[in-house]
Formats: sequence, structure tokens, C-alpha cells
Amino acid sequence: MSTPSHGGTSRRLPGRALLVTSLGVALATGSGVVACRSQPPDDFGPSVASVSTSPVPAPAATTATAAPAGVPVRDGTLPARAATETPPARLRIPALDLDVAVDAVGIDAATGDFAVPPSVSRVGWYRYGPGFSSPAGSIVVAGHVDSAAEGKGAFFRLGTLKAGDVVTLTGPGGKVREFTVAARKRYAKSAIPLDDYFARDGAPRLTLITCGGPFDPKTRHYRDNVVVTATVRG
Repeated sequence: MSTPSHGGTSRRLPGRALLVTSLGVALATGSGVVACRSQPPDDFGPSVASVSTSPVPAPAATTATAAPAGVPVRDGTLPARAATETPPARLRIPALDLDVAVDAVGIDAATGDFAVPPSVSRVGWYRYGPGFSSPAGSIVVAGHVDSAAEGKGAFFRLGTLKAGDVVTLTGPGGKVREFTVAARKRYAKSAIPLDDYFARDGAPRLTLITCGGPFDPKTRHYRDNVVVTATVRG
């Protein structure tokens, strides 16, 4: 989806964002509505795939007054090592027949939201966190589930991934880093454990996020987020 966030409001402190853009709206044809309203697969795996994390410190007194419209963002400040982080170039998931370009994204200056690429055929790496070659922390990649204008998004079938499925990130120069799916969880957008999924340390892992659950035609966004955690293969 290429429209801005809907439905959620928040109070923000400098350098911090609570919301990102909605990651999908129902397809105009109706087929996407059926697919995304159908009973989702059961969750599996622990929420952070048995990795130990140290959360990003949270400023006090920051609250959201309504359920977020997209994926909450934990911290909008660049970590000290950001200048040396290597952005991933492509994401491949053979089980989904997916091979998609990855854009380095941050925070939308106008809204304070996670700046997911507007095209549903691309996904965004959260450049405020760990990068392609990082030895620790959660590499976060988010993408749209669908769009009324463009149809199915890159992460339309993200929620069908199973334990053991392989996910590959390709960096500059063709260097490859492989991960294995270890957990899949679905959360109400107001309940996603941000410190776990946006942590900058702990064992290295890949976190993939999109929208899911029931679609609300009035607010034009999905109720939930689907989060897949993959650990380093080998």
C-alpha cells in the first residue's frame, strides 16, 4: 500500500517513532480479502526463536492513544555503528517463489513512521537496526501484504512459511547470508513485543514483518502483524 498510516495516533519524543505505515489494504477484487480474512496458520516457535536479547532503551512516558495502523517502531535514532552497517540488496524465499529487491529505509520525516517502500513489489530493510553483515541483533525487513492499486504484495504469503524454510539475504557484491525460519507469530498491532523484534544485540537473526488478520474496511488497515523470525543457517 502506498497511502500513509491510518487510524493510529501517538505522542512522540524526539528521535523516536511509534508507528509505521500500513503494510497492506484489501484487494479491490475481493480475492485478497478472502485470503487475508481466512483462518491463519497456527503460530509456532518462541517469539524470538530462543535468542537472548537486550532491548533498545525506551524513553519514559511515550504512549499510543489508539491501536497502531502498521508495525510499531522501537527507536528512530541511528545506532553508533550505523555508518558501517551493510544494507542487504535482495531477499529470496524459495518456499514462496519470492526474489525481491530490498531498499534501505528509515523513518518518514513527515509522519515519524517506518518508511516502507511504496511499491508492493519491494521490501524495506530498517536501516536504524542491524545490517546485512551484523554479527548480532535483529535484521528487520518489512513489506506490504497487498494493495488495492497494485494487487498482491511481496509478503502476501509470508504467513504460510513453515519451520525450516530457508530465507536468503544477498548483500553488495553478491555475498549471501542464509537463515532458517524458526518462528512465526501473529500479534494485534498494539501488542507486538517491540523490544524483542527491534533489538540491536543478542544472537543474529532475521525478522520479517507484514500485515495480517482481519481487514477493517472502515479504517482501511489490517488488525494484526505477522512476524517471522529466522536464525542463521548452519
